[in-house]
Amino acid sequence: MTSLKEKINPERLPRHIAIIMDGNGRWAKQQGKHRVFGHKSGVTSVREAAEAAAELGVQYLTLYAFSTENWSRPKNEVNALMSLLLQSIKDEVVTMNKNNIKLNAIGDLHSLPLRNYKHLLKAIEQTSANNRMTLTLALSYSSRWEITEVARKIASDVMEGRCQPNEIDQQCIEKYLTTSNIPDPELLIRTSGEFRVSNFMLWQIAYAELYFTNKFWPEFRREDLYEAILDFQCRERRFGKTSEQIIKK
Repeated sequence: MTSLKEKINPERLPRHIAIIMDGNGRWAKQQGKHRVFGHKSGVTSVREAAEAAAELGVQYLTLYAFSTENWSRPKNEVNALMSLLLQSIKDEVVTMNKNNIKLNAIGDLHSLPLRNYKHLLKAIEQTSANNRMTLTLALSYSSRWEITEVARKIASDVMEGRCQPNEIDQQCIEKYLTTSNIPDPELLIRTSGEFRVSNFMLWQIAYAELYFTNKFWPEFRREDLYEAILDFQCRERRFGKTSEQIIKK
């Protein structure tokens, strides 16, 4: 029997996959546990998704780990998340180096607790020579925050004479994005059965294929990633063109 992994066409892999990791708290509640238990269990899913993506040859994987809106959650949950993030970063550096995975991060990183920020930068440095896949963590991130920052930076550069208003186009804006050094996602996955993008990479996912699964994030395993990629490979990506134009190309 052919496995899901064997069905994947390596010539049609999405270059960049982004995942909204949702449902940790609800999954934990179903188990009769506290929400933090769900977040801890989700670490296994992160490892499975990252290793599976790297093995397939996916070049970029971005995980929505903590949004700017998440700061408004109960203080004990936020503190637990920050502690878990700190420990996970420490624990996974060896695994990332073993799998030749480079760590990256986007978001308002200076809003993180100082210890987290320092350990994050250290892990990014320790994995900087890896080139098999780039794993980006979106931390204290939201797309509206990012676009607001872009507007401020462009306005400042215009005032300082480094940029002229008539020079501002899509390519110019993209240079100011936190993702300026990586390609846009081609596939966006969201777990937990919710059908929304929750303020995540709104500019970057303009032409991404969206894939929703009812599984909560702690349940997500490499086979679920394979299913999402197979679904992606069955779609026709037209980018505003007709099917006939795509076929001729």
